[in-house]
Amino acid sequence: MDAPYPEPSLYTVKAILILDNDGKRLIAKYYDDTYPTAKEQKAFESNLFNKTHRANAEIIMLEGLTCVYRSNVDLFFYVIGSANENELILVSVLNAFYDAISQMLRKNVEKRALLDNLDAIFLAMDEICDGGIIMEADPSIIAQRVIIRNDDIPLGEQTVAQVIQSAKEQIKWSLLK
Repeated sequence: MDAPYPEPSLYTVKAILILDNDGKRLIAKYYDDTYPTAKEQKAFESNLFNKTHRANAEIIMLEGLTCVYRSNVDLFFYVIGSANENELILVSVLNAFYDAISQMLRKNVEKRALLDNLDAIFLAMDEICDGGIIMEADPSIIAQRVIIRNDDIPLGEQTVAQVIQSAKEQIKWSLLK
């Protein structure tokens, strides 16, 4: 008989990562216990970066996992799934994540801009995937939800940078009137 197919599951994403051009972690969210410790995660990320930073492909099978990736300027974006996961689904998550970040950063997808907007990037990641289940794959909806959340934060919960940015915007608009 044929080998049995694995049971279908909504838990399609094992991890979403962003590494810099030196292979150092900027953002990483693991949704299962494939790599339970930080040391194992760092080793996997290092191995993944070494295999992909010079390659022109956009998919790799590594350590029994399907890894889709994309690079831009000084960043590497990765979406990790199981070995039997559909690559097209993983690529759609990767593209949604990248395109949402691109919209939020106004096409300025580079390390400095990413670090300046880290809170929004984490929100976008949470909008896309929850516990390994894909929740949204439309980048404009993701970016819109993240931008709305940033605008609706009460003054007492905003960071100093957000308060200063808000004050700058209000002054700019009052001068332009």
